[in-house]
Amino acid sequence: MASENRVVLWFDGALRDPAEPLLRATDHGLTVGDGVFEACELLDGRPFALTRHLDRLERSADGLGLPTPDREEVARAVEAVAAAWGTDLARIRILWTAGEGPLGSDAAWGPGTLVVAAGAVGAPVAARVAVVPWVRNERSAIAGLKTTSYAENVRALAWAKAHGADEAVFANTRGELCEGTGTNVFVEADGALLTPPLESGCLAGVTRAIVMEWALGAGIEVREETLDIAVMDEARHLALTSSTRGMVPVVAVNGRDLEPGPLTQQVAEIYTRQHVLDTDP
Repeated sequence: MASENRVVLWFDGALRDPAEPLLRATDHGLTVGDGVFEACELLDGRPFALTRHLDRLERSADGLGLPTPDREEVARAVEAVAAAWGTDLARIRILWTAGEGPLGSDAAWGPGTLVVAAGAVGAPVAARVAVVPWVRNERSAIAGLKTTSYAENVRALAWAKAHGADEAVFANTRGELCEGTGTNVFVEADGALLTPPLESGCLAGVTRAIVMEWALGAGIEVREETLDIAVMDEARHLALTSSTRGMVPVVAVNGRDLEPGPLTQQVAEIYTRQHVLDTDP
């Protein structure tokens, strides 16, 4: 069992001591959050769905106007970190920033900065969620991008935990169900699994996409559908998906207890079984 404080770190072509200072104080990822990242499960020493994560990393970089990271370099860094980590369950995080830049919002000078790290993560458990009083802006310049500008999520998650939950859920500016701080939301209703469309402003979750594909492959109806945020107070069954959770049932919303839905349980079992067999779907 890995220590929860253990970190394996790669930077500038080599594994490094996690205590070693590496980034310059003027790196734009640090000064203004001008960066993107991916986090994927490291399962038995193998990163799950790495191709999809690297595809999204490149889309996010393009959306921020960053140079495209060298995919071969990223893959080598991930391989080195995974080998050094071992076989314990972990999260591997790929960070790509704009590099050196001004102490303001003008564009960075570059070149980009790549950091890859692994750390321990616990086994997924059922979730308790709270709908937070803030909204996602589905028309934002960074809507749908996985950026390092995560202060909004940090604040929302702290609010949710203060209200007895372990994940926060956002509406968007139109009052529609959007997403969690690091999760996509599924509603189980009328024999189908429903999830907000990307037009809601939610992130195109890698696990969200895989869950939808594998559920459809098993003959389970699953579709994108615009849902009012009020569904969180009305639904009998809800689920969350993310790269480190897989698919888990929601067992409470704003203090209202829920039971895991039968479709959620069925698809979660499919995902748990299949993602061990097919590590890069």
